[in-house]
Amino acid sequence: MRWDRFFDDLEDQLASEWEAERAALDTEAERLRLSRVQLAERLTLLATRDASTPVVASFDLADGAALRAAVTGVGADWVALSLSEGPGGAVIVPFASIAGIGMPHADLLRTARPAPPRAPLADRLTFGFVLRDLVRRRAGVAVHLVSGRVLTGTIDRAGADHLDLALHEPGAPRRAGAVSGYRLVPFAAVAWIRADETPALP
Repeated sequence: MRWDRFFDDLEDQLASEWEAERAALDTEAERLRLSRVQLAERLTLLATRDASTPVVASFDLADGAALRAAVTGVGADWVALSLSEGPGGAVIVPFASIAGIGMPHADLLRTARPAPPRAPLADRLTFGFVLRDLVRRRAGVAVHLVSGRVLTGTIDRAGADHLDLALHEPGAPRRAGAVSGYRLVPFAAVAWIRADETPALP
């Protein structure tokens, strides 16, 4: 009788040790997975929530702005936002300009879960690519610089790492007589851009 209890106790002890070892391995595997998660994946999970109840987060940006907005698209190095209040259009923010994102704890945890694979095209849609779409549309923009200054006008050209901006009053069409000057702006100087039109996102 005592031998039966001894073997039962031994079996329970081995099972308990096996469970503890398996839990440790699962925890280590999860730590390894999280160490490889990129910001684009977490933002994509914010964008893929049911459109009828989008997650409104608070985006702290390099120029000191705090925008309450929902994620509507994610590219290779930028995120498109829809402001929860204020004018329509779209906001385009380079990842490098994001200083922090505030959201409810449940949504923060949800964005850390494994994400579905991103479309290969999304990783090729750079900040320059989305700006070139705004060039084609001749959309009016407000370019918020990391210095805190705001330039309004129309983007004439978007290169690999900079844009050419024709300066004019907000809301006015780009006409030669309305243009008050031109600026060449490096992408590194851009905190965020508000466009009068929403760029075409795949």
